[in-house]
Amino acid sequence: MIYACWYQKWISNTDMEAKDLAINGGPAVSGKLIGYGHQSINEDDAESVMRILKGDFLTCGPATDQFEEDLKLVTGARYVTAVANGTAALHVACLAAGIEPGDEVIVSSITFAASANCVRYCGGIPVFADIDPQTWNIDPESISKKITDRTKAVIAVDFGGVPVNADEIESICEENGLIFIEDAAHSIGSSVQGRPVGALADITTFSFHPVKTITTGEGGAVATNDPDLARRVELFAKHGITRDPSLMERDPHGGWYYEQLELGYNYRISDIQAALGSSQLKRLPEFRARRQGIVRQYDEAFACIPEISCQLDEMPDETTRHLYCLRFDVDALGVTRRFIFDALRAEGIGVNVHYLPVYRLPYYEHLGYAQDECPEANDYYEEAVTLPLHCCMSDEDVGRVIEAVEKVVMACREQAA
Repeated sequence: MIYACWYQKWISNTDMEAKDLAINGGPAVSGKLIGYGHQSINEDDAESVMRILKGDFLTCGPATDQFEEDLKLVTGARYVTAVANGTAALHVACLAAGIEPGDEVIVSSITFAASANCVRYCGGIPVFADIDPQTWNIDPESISKKITDRTKAVIAVDFGGVPVNADEIESICEENGLIFIEDAAHSIGSSVQGRPVGALADITTFSFHPVKTITTGEGGAVATNDPDLARRVELFAKHGITRDPSLMERDPHGGWYYEQLELGYNYRISDIQAALGSSQLKRLPEFRARRQGIVRQYDEAFACIPEISCQLDEMPDETTRHLYCLRFDVDALGVTRRFIFDALRAEGIGVNVHYLPVYRLPYYEHLGYAQDECPEANDYYEEAVTLPLHCCMSDEDVGRVIEAVEKVVMACREQAA
């Protein structure tokens, strides 16, 4: 293609290190590449971990209890169980919701595979709903069209940190007797008209991977206001075992006694991780403000470029954005998304793509899912590029990203002319 020659000339003058760094973002802001995500760890965070390492409990101790209490304050949920990672959170959420073999669960199509895999772990059948072409979140209208007499739950992902239309999804679920699971891996700290994410759905799950807004290294949590769901979450996350006499089937034999009531899993978080999580939660207002500031700079810059579309967020002041994605009008620019991706990487911008529609992954294709399952999701995928967004970025880094995007768009215009 015509632009291939220009691209080869361009990257020949670019340090190869920038193009060879890992897709997971590379170093924070070192060398010539700005990673799309990176954790922010300060001295207080490090000291909180050191206190645990020097103390009596490395796991199953008071730091985990404290982290769960801290999460309750942030999420507005009455019950929180911290777990090993975000995938574990989704798995126990599905188990608590009673997902069994043959049950259908409607799932976001633009998300990480774990949002659907958790249904498969239970023997259920993911049914992929299409996205809204402006918010890129799951489309409530598509949810309604996918409901059958086998549907048992909906898993809706707050894509990029922008909350889903929880009121409409909740209404659909109530009308059809479904469990509403909000996958809030991207959206801790976000809210809807003052109601925090964590108190909007029947069950809400979180992830604390290093690229997320707060991190525990690996880690996750499940939040709910329903005491029965909370009890089941707790059981499934901890071997199905309880020491609570009120739940036991027999009289306790002594202080050592416990009972296994379900076939649970060892999804416990450690006190090391929990201590880091509590420290990071104290910094959530700082993280939110910085991320919102970067988003405002991006929004202002890209609003002037007609070949670019940004995610619609009607309440940006309430959103703690995890991802900043752009859609490039590749037809107007006369290039492919792959070209834009490679060109930005050559400029030292550690872009990524979020996400390949889950039903297009080989595992799901082999299960018989159609590659054109969700037209809007497919269209989005062909045009999407994720820009760097994290609290280690300086204003200079933000300016570099904006300048690189403008440079690539201008070059595409020139070669298309």
